Amino acid sequence: MYKQVDRRRIRSFRKMRFWRRRLTQLSKPRLCVFRSARHIQAQVIDDATQRTLVSASSLEKSFKGSKVSGVELAKVVGKLAAERAKAAKISAVIFDRNGFNYHGRIKAFADSAREAGLEF
Repeated sequence: MYKQVDRRRIRSFRKMRFWRRRLTQLSKPRLCVFRSARHIQAQVIDDATQRTLVSASSLEKSFKGSKVSGVELAKVVGKLAAERAKAAKISAVIFDRNGFNYHGRIKAFADSAREAGLEF
C-alpha cells in the first residue's frame, strides 16, 4: 500500500526546525520569503518589535505587464528587496526560507539579494 505524502505537513516541520534555532538570535531582522505557483513575496521583519520593515513582491504594480516569470522573476524581486532593505539602513538579515527547499526560485532570490549587498 502506498502512503500519501502531505507536503504541507512536511513543510511545517521544516519551518519549526528554523524557529527552534531562531529563538536565540533576535538581534538581526529576518528576511522571510513566500512562494506560490506564480508569485514570490519577501518581507524583512523585526521579530523583537513584531513589525514589517521592508517588503517586496511580484504582485506589485511595477510587475503587472512584465513577461518575466519563474527564476528570473525571483532574481528581480530579490534584488528589489535588498535595495529596499539597504535604503532602510538594514545591511544584515537572517534568511528564513519559510520551509521551502533551498532550490530553484528560493535559491535565485537569495543569490540576487546577496549580490545586491544584503548579508546573510
